[in-house]
Formats: sequence, C-alpha cells, structure tokens
Amino acid sequence: MQTVTTLDPLRNALAALRRDGPVALVPTMGALHEGHLALVRAAQQQARHVVASIFVNPRQFGPREDLSRYPRQLERDRDLLEGEGVSLLWVPDVEAMYPAGYATSVSVAQVSEGLCGAARPGHFDGVATVVAKLFNQVQPDMALFGEKDWQQLAVIRRMARDLDLTAPAASAIHGVATVRDADGLALSSRNAFLSAGQRAQAAALPRAMDRAIAALRSGQEQAAVLARLAADLIDAGFASIDYAEVRDAETLDYTLNFQNNSARLFVAARIGDTRLIDNKPV
Repeated sequence: MQTVTTLDPLRNALAALRRDGPVALVPTMGALHEGHLALVRAAQQQARHVVASIFVNPRQFGPREDLSRYPRQLERDRDLLEGEGVSLLWVPDVEAMYPAGYATSVSVAQVSEGLCGAARPGHFDGVATVVAKLFNQVQPDMALFGEKDWQQLAVIRRMARDLDLTAPAASAIHGVATVRDADGLALSSRNAFLSAGQRAQAAALPRAMDRAIAALRSGQEQAAVLARLAADLIDAGFASIDYAEVRDAETLDYTLNFQNNSARLFVAARIGDTRLIDNKPV
C-alpha cells in the first residue's frame, strides 16, 4: 500500500491505478474500527483498487466540539488498511486541504437542515466541502459511506446529483449497513470516549430504538412513542437527547408513512460528554 500526503504524488499514483481498473474511494477521519473495514471490504467487491483517505476535517467541527479530542492513530490505521489490501492511502494535512487564502464552501440545503444539521450548525457545509474536494482529488468511479451517518450520506448524494458529478456520479455513492457490537451499539470512533460504565449504559440506545420501532409498527401514536424513547434513555443514564425523530429515508422530511421501509428513526443522545447517533428503518 502506497501512502501519499500531497496532490502531485496522489495524481500520479491514481493514474497508474486507473490503468488497471475501477477505483473506489473510502473517505474516513481515521480512528478506524470494524465499520470502516466493512466499507473497504464492500469496496473491494466492486472495484479493482480501493483508495482510503484519512483527514480529520476541522470544518465539520463546531467551536465547542471535540476536534482536539478526536482520536488520531495513523500508524495503527495504516496497518489495518494495508492488512485489508487497500492500494493507496491519501493523508493530506490541513494546509494541503485548505491552503492559505482558502475561501470556498459547499452548502447543501433541505436534507442538511434538520437532525444533526440543526444540532450542529455548519457541520454539513464542512462535510460537503471536504467530500467535494476528495471527489475532485481522487475522481473515483465509486465511493462508499456508512449508513450510521445516514444524513451525511443523503447530503453527499444530493450534492453529487445537484452538481452533476461524474466521478463519482450520485448513483455510484453507496451506503453500507451499520456495523454493531454484540449488544447492538453502532460502532463509532467516538465510542472510545466512553468509560466502561458509560459504555454499558450506551447499549440502552439501540434497545430503546427497537422498542420504539415495534411500537410504531403496531400503530401507537408517534409523539407518545418518541417521548417514551427519550424518557427511557434518560432513565438509562443518558444526559440529554438532541433529537428522536421519524423522517423519510430519502428526503429526510417528517413522515407518518411507514410503508416499504420509507421511514427511518433517527436519534442523537449524549452520555457524559460523548454524543452518540443512530438510525434504523421503521
């Protein structure tokens, strides 16, 4: 596996890979876990070469968020990716991604405006901007993202569709199912911030979501079900609930329609200083 940190070597390496077949991109912020590796394995099923990127993007962190705390473990991450057969690792620094005088931002309306977009103002502008740059830099045939960050996936697909991107096209931006621990908690790099006691309490999140989904499917009133879900999480030790909402899976509009997996339950909640998010189909 080749590791590159500047654009010219990246372009040269990519030109050689493309002569050998399709290229898939797996963008990450590092601190890799089994969920990231699942993306790599899914990419390998569809492309001749997998390019992974590691970049902790400062533009998607708010002023009171955990940029400085975000785990950075490049050597371990590099070993994991090499073990999975990744062909190329792109590791730009902040100066390479946002050079002096940088003044451009990508903003995607509608799908970015609720859920985490409301709780984290500016977050999805930072996501869309860095992903647009990664797409331009790598020009992959396809890109893969985890469904745990469902709203992020919706934002990236809308950006690609609205801007007529071809490398990759919106139809070549693939979601990969959320990978979970044995107790159901979605894997996340931020799980490393949880103490042992908090980690045990965090398992209440997927359980409460499953109960809520069962109640919704049985015809119980949505507002009451969501209020009960929030109360269950507080009782389990969560400090606060950012949101617990049912939205259309594609448009992310509020919905009461649960037919054909057209709706998803989205939850963001804080345990200690750590914010956990999850979503499941209703």
